[in-house]
Amino acid sequence: MQSRKKKLLQLFSLKIVVISCIFLGCITGFAMIVDEVLLEHEKMFDDTVFRFFDSITTPFLVQLMNVFTFMGSTMFMLPAYVLVIVILLLQKKSRYAIQVAVVGITSQALLYSLKIVFHRQRPSASLIKITTYSFPSGHTFSTFVFFSIIIYIVQHTKWKALYKWIVSALLLLLSITIGISRIILKVHYPTDVSGSLLLGIAWAICIGWVINNMNKKYGIKET
Repeated sequence: MQSRKKKLLQLFSLKIVVISCIFLGCITGFAMIVDEVLLEHEKMFDDTVFRFFDSITTPFLVQLMNVFTFMGSTMFMLPAYVLVIVILLLQKKSRYAIQVAVVGITSQALLYSLKIVFHRQRPSASLIKITTYSFPSGHTFSTFVFFSIIIYIVQHTKWKALYKWIVSALLLLLSITIGISRIILKVHYPTDVSGSLLLGIAWAICIGWVINNMNKKYGIKET
């Protein structure tokens, strides 16, 4: 019994170390992008990635990317959040419903605050007319956070482990594809998307830690 507890403790400690390293790595990467691109005005990475996608972009690919980019828009994400919250309430999982709502609101508040702080202009060659600031990418950040919520819910279902990981991998791939669509449509710089992805990972870890600790502290149970 003692041996099993010791192994569980070691595994838990290792998990914390790994997650902490990922969090710090993402924050560091985000800070480096801010320093190099927004403060030092380094354009080499953005120009290189733009040239690559220019070389493979076709009219069909642009149409396809328009479909993916819609999935990251407010017109899609807001109803998606509402649907998830309603489903959770119908399942009498009020705690999860409240947490999803709070995560959605605070995530958007963080996103728009950072856009105002950095006020980076959109690429001049944008295929879609948008007047809001470019950094960080709202589509990339918002979809990653939302899909992280869905992944959390999926991982706590009674599905087979294989199905859980397949769905989780597909959702992550979809989030990345939506970010790429913003680059192909030239409404965001590649560094907007990569910075937003790093920020999304760090934010997901942060809110997960806060929620887990609050639940443990106050002993919140499903109603």
